[in-house]
Amino acid sequence: MNAEAGGADDPPVAGGCHCGAVRFEVDLDRAQDLDGEGRLRLTECNCSICSATGFLHWIVPASRFRLLAGEQALTEYRFGTGAARHLFCSRCGVKSFYVPRSHPDGFSVNARCVSLEDHPSIHELVAEPFDGRQWEENIAALHEKERWR
Repeated sequence: MNAEAGGADDPPVAGGCHCGAVRFEVDLDRAQDLDGEGRLRLTECNCSICSATGFLHWIVPASRFRLLAGEQALTEYRFGTGAARHLFCSRCGVKSFYVPRSHPDGFSVNARCVSLEDHPSIHELVAEPFDGRQWEENIAALHEKERWR
């Protein structure tokens, strides 16, 4: 794990789809991902697809994301500009992560699809709303808040 990341005591955060065909892990970076009280900072978008899928965004650089299993089980859906690569498990239909239009050099992990119960550094989730229905008008504000871009 690199110097910016959580440290030797922080195991990767494991996640995946409902049926287990898709499995991944994410390296935690305390400075970027957590607030001072051990809460994982997330974004809750109200756009049509995020609302329909119940997606709770944990956006990470590609260097901190590893797909461990299930690449062959993923099916892709694109709409609108086609920039976002929405990836769903073809067996159970769960969207556990995708490549977002806002961060084509990273991944948005669905915090509802990761195992956080026993993680030593993550104590709670905190989601900030993002008005994705007005995506064009609001994306600059989202990028301003980021710590890894």
